[in-house]
Amino acid sequence: MKSPYTVVVAEDEELLLDNLIDKIHQLDLGFIVTGMAQTGEEALEQVRLHSPDLLVTDIRMPVMDGMALLSRVADEYPDMKSVIISGYSDFEYAKEALKYHVHEYLLKPVDREELKNTLLHIRTELDLKKEELISELSLSSITTKEKAAEVLKDYIRANYERNFNLEDIVSRIDYSPDYVTKAFTALYGMSPVKYAISLRVHKAQHLLFHNPELSIQQVGEMVGYEDISYFSRIFKKYAGVSPGQYREKELKEIPATEDLPYPEEP
Repeated sequence: MKSPYTVVVAEDEELLLDNLIDKIHQLDLGFIVTGMAQTGEEALEQVRLHSPDLLVTDIRMPVMDGMALLSRVADEYPDMKSVIISGYSDFEYAKEALKYHVHEYLLKPVDREELKNTLLHIRTELDLKKEELISELSLSSITTKEKAAEVLKDYIRANYERNFNLEDIVSRIDYSPDYVTKAFTALYGMSPVKYAISLRVHKAQHLLFHNPELSIQQVGEMVGYEDISYFSRIFKKYAGVSPGQYREKELKEIPATEDLPYPEEP
């Protein structure tokens, strides 16, 4: 089972927001909503928190409208997919959003079949992007161990939520796995495996705390662990508590794990 792609949905009307989220989940196309908002400002916070694969936003929202939101997201997350939801009166206005690399705009009320086709198209593009990243690992342009480590780091950051075999990925590079691992550790202060785990555990922490509607099983799958028991063991080893215990406590009550650096650029 592939890890799902993540979505943030922004819609100022609560009933429409809930309905749209339900449709995305009911279509079961490999997308799961990890963040929701009713203002553009809240939506930007959710995007920064979750770094989703897809943003679905209404064009008209209080505090910050959809156009302003898309402008900010385009600057900060140029590769993020986005879809606009608009009423008929906003049709021409919504078309302006194309300059922000909007994938599609859907008219209200959102038609289930149109949403399905849009999500299928976006999923295909996201799948292709991941395959392209895999192919980059064996490019002849990788001429130094430092470049190999950099490409590997970029691959891990883009794919850590997937259930992939890191040893198999490393073997695609035209250097021995041991050689690449040593180069990676020297440059970034940890092995590729530990780097991937740090990203996964921190993402899981965010999901556990900010998305109480998600089960432990769902959180584990969303960060690349299909086996809930294995996910729980890994989480406890690096975070100091089990996923369930973490969820029950305030984040401020949980001590920082010194050997688990926040997954920013090393």
